[in-house]
Formats: sequence, structure tokens, C-alpha cells
Amino acid sequence: MFRPKAIAVDIDGTLTDKKRAINCRAVEALRKLKIPVVLATGNISCFARTVAKLIGVSDIVICENGGVVRFSYDGEDIVLGDKEKCLKAAEILKRYFEIEFLDFELRKSEVCVRRTFPIEEARKILPEGVKIVDTGFAYHIMDANVSKGRALKFIAERMGIDVEEFVAIGDSENDIELLEVAGFGIAVANADLKLKEVADMVTSKPDGDGVVEALEFLGLI
Repeated sequence: MFRPKAIAVDIDGTLTDKKRAINCRAVEALRKLKIPVVLATGNISCFARTVAKLIGVSDIVICENGGVVRFSYDGEDIVLGDKEKCLKAAEILKRYFEIEFLDFELRKSEVCVRRTFPIEEARKILPEGVKIVDTGFAYHIMDANVSKGRALKFIAERMGIDVEEFVAIGDSENDIELLEVAGFGIAVANADLKLKEVADMVTSKPDGDGVVEALEFLGLI
């Protein structure tokens, strides 16, 4: 049985349901843990900071799909991605598609747009150095050097924990690298097929109930 020394868990679609309502059973389960918790999201820093405080288990967060990390509630954002690169890529996409920006002023490492065009076509158009990821809530034009997995490595090093001693739980395409770098990766039942293919375990229950199931399986609660 894998015995993690820390856990990284996605928020939207993992701790929340399709309506983005947080699963209180999952929150209570996380509060019982005796190991460090890192929350990971594609959302902006102020959202992650607030959710982390409300959940009450950790102020360490991965934001913007790994483009931004934080270590404390009153601390500073550490930006790991190049937003300028993403802005130039968005301008290219605007030649072919109608683009609607989301949270534009608040994002520091990436560009987020509404899911109104075919992502595979966009991938053929994007220049080198950037990528586009579908989180199920929006498309994210990202620095190609950014991922939740790389952000977790950065955090693990700062914490003095080997990244392979983490267990990671997620639901979406943007969680693939997160699960791959962790010592044990778990996809909840509602996860994307691509994520399930790289996971060491797929829960039988969706979103927050799947998180509780995973924590019980690992003997953490």
C-alpha cells in the first residue's frame, strides 16, 4: 500500500460537482488528514486563496494550471509562466475564431477563454512554446513550460518532500502531469478518459465522494 507523505488535490470537478458546489464530505475528510495538503486549480490566485482558507487545511496552492503558486494566505504569488507568450498566441487564434476572454486582468501566467471553438483546430494553429488545455470549464492558453506537475515539483522541493511521496487526485486533462509526477495518481469517477488512462486508481464515485473514497483506500482517514 502506498503511504503518502503529502497530498495534492484538484478543486473544480474533484472537490466540487458540475454546478461547482463544494462537497462538504470531502472537506471534512481533508480536515482529518495528518499530512500536508496542496490544493491545485486552473482558477485564479484570489479564488484559490479564498477556497483554501474556507477549506481550512492548507494555504499552499497551485493556481492557473501551474502558472502561479502560493505558500501562504498573506504571501505573494510566484509566477512560473510567461503570459506575454500566451497573449501573442491568443492574437493568432483571433484571426480564425471568435475569442471571449475570461478573468483577463486577474490572470498572471496564462490566457483563459470561453469554450466556443474547436480546440483541436486551435492546437494546429498555435505557435511553438504555448499549448491550449481544456479544463471542462474553459480553454487555457498556457506557456508550454507550465503544468500542475511542474508546479508540484517546485512546491515539493520548497517543502523538503520528494514529489514521488505525494498522492495526487484530479479529474481533468490539466491534471495529467500532476498525477504523472506524484508517486500515486488517482482519478475520480467523473474524470476525463485521458486522465483515467494515466491514473494508478480510478474511484467508483465522482468528484468529492471519490476523494473520500480515495482517502479511505489509502488509509488516511
